[in-house]
Amino acid sequence: MTVTDPVSAPDAGGRPRRATRRFPLFTRDTARPEGGGRAAPGDAPAPARQWPILAVLLVAGLGLLLTAFDLFRIGTLLIGVALLAGGVLRWAVPDVGMLAVRSRFTDIVTYGGLGLAIVLLALMVQPDPLLKIPFLKDALHFTVSSS
Repeated sequence: MTVTDPVSAPDAGGRPRRATRRFPLFTRDTARPEGGGRAAPGDAPAPARQWPILAVLLVAGLGLLLTAFDLFRIGTLLIGVALLAGGVLRWAVPDVGMLAVRSRFTDIVTYGGLGLAIVLLALMVQPDPLLKIPFLKDALHFTVSSS
């Protein structure tokens, strides 16, 4: 038996059925995320097929390396920027390969939210913060301060 419809898949009995992205009552398998296809043609080498995730991982790895060499602010900024870039890539590029983990909306919100939080925390790190939030000292009144 051949399956002719590109979006159909055989069921347990081998009969073709139309597969949907809607979750069944009892999940037996997980659907590949939207945009989870190859980012380059199949005959391209493996790194070229997964260039979005490799770019994000290389920038985040460079940030971790700089953090290990005591350049904390620059390193954490790079990690946050890598996550923000992952969110932008997930939004702009139709097929991002392994960078697609969940639905497009969830990936963008997760990458963007975590990236923004890391960048803001990196800008507020002591000593000599580059970003000062006026109400933060009042909100954290129980911490030790010099004044």
